[in-house]
Amino acid sequence: QVQLVESGGASVQAGESLRLSCAASRFTNCMGWFRQAPGKEREGVAAIDRDGRTSYADSVKGRFTLSGDNAKNTLYLQMNVLKPEDAAMYYCAAVFAQYCILTYVARAGRDFGYRGQGTQVTVSS
Repeated sequence: QVQLVESGGASVQAGESLRLSCAASRFTNCMGWFRQAPGKEREGVAAIDRDGRTSYADSVKGRFTLSGDNAKNTLYLQMNVLKPEDAAMYYCAAVFAQYCILTYVARAGRDFGYRGQGTQVTVSS
């Protein structure tokens, strides 16, 4: 079992920044974040493997940065230049995967792996 607790969500203006945190009971070999807006499918946002390699959705490249603190078992998602289309519930994800890809991160807690309870991000224009 892996417990994940997210924090850091808030309501901000477009162009502002937020940092989401995810406290994990332990890291798996593929960690990341996915988001889901009302009426939309889950979207894998960012993923990081055990070697620290990261991948990002095209929609957030250059604006979001994913990092992890192994000593604290905490995952961070730094989100800069937020846009209204970034508004969603953000979920921390932990999966066991040979290849750490966004598609697997987006399926966490539903098809396999684990997800947290989510943290809400609202972006006003």
